[in-house]
Amino acid sequence: MPFVSRVHVEQLAGGEWSLTQPLAYAGRAEEWVVPTGFVTDFASVPVPVRWLIPADGPWTAAAVVHDWFCEVGIAAGAISSRDADGVFRRMCRELGTPVLRRWLMWAGVRWGALANPVRRPGFARDLPAVLLISVLAVPLVVPVSLVVGVGLLVDAVVDRALTLVLRLTGHPADPPGPWLDERTAPPVSSAGDQ
Repeated sequence: MPFVSRVHVEQLAGGEWSLTQPLAYAGRAEEWVVPTGFVTDFASVPVPVRWLIPADGPWTAAAVVHDWFCEVGIAAGAISSRDADGVFRRMCRELGTPVLRRWLMWAGVRWGALANPVRRPGFARDLPAVLLISVLAVPLVVPVSLVVGVGLLVDAVVDRALTLVLRLTGHPADPPGPWLDERTAPPVSSAGDQ
């Protein structure tokens, strides 16, 4: 398999992850190494579509390398935006991502390229394929995503309403805290410790 190392991460706040070891991928002609400390969010998938394509899955290593391409590799001239997205699709295939999902993910990253001036060059060449995949995906993706989106909206409204009720009745809502790393939390002392 072209990945010569595995993804090793530690969770950060805000849904981001930091590599704790380098991640290396051997392409056809080049090898790319994502360094330790690189921060990723895995696959950047809109929340209402995560029922079909979660942020992580068989494609996680490909998503990390693609994030590095988008944040570092393209700007450094190591790879073009179009090639970065093509290599992403190839990595997804090599990692066992099902055909439909990898092509939807490729179309998604190509749409993302359109929104970014650094990644936009080369988009026009892929526009017919991106449009075809997008149109074919609409009957599958849109109905369920709308239902999920409405459910998420209802959840947010109910959560805000409950938080307001708790505050009005003198009960604090759950305060933010160092929930990710217990080492940063102050030690809890009991009455017997004093």
